Amino acid sequence: MKFPKNVWDQLKNKSPRDLMSALEKDGAIPEGSRQAVIGFRYPDGRRVVIHYHPNKIYGPRQIKALIEEINWTIDDLQRLKLIK
Repeated sequence: MKFPKNVWDQLKNKSPRDLMSALEKDGAIPEGSRQAVIGFRYPDGRRVVIHYHPNKIYGPRQIKALIEEINWTIDDLQRLKLIK
């Protein structure tokens, strides 16, 4: 997924908590957790798994993989207030 550098600069230090909040705003429903893994399911059947560790941030590869898995666009990221 190709995003401009300014988008990646805004996403690079997002915490799992930020992404879980955005998933819930986007309509994903938490499925429960198992230790450090929390699953979310969208009404259309998409499923996303977040590895949650308090006070940790995701690296660029993890964020890119999650965004591709969720299929978010720049408009979605702005609507969810992950970027400006």
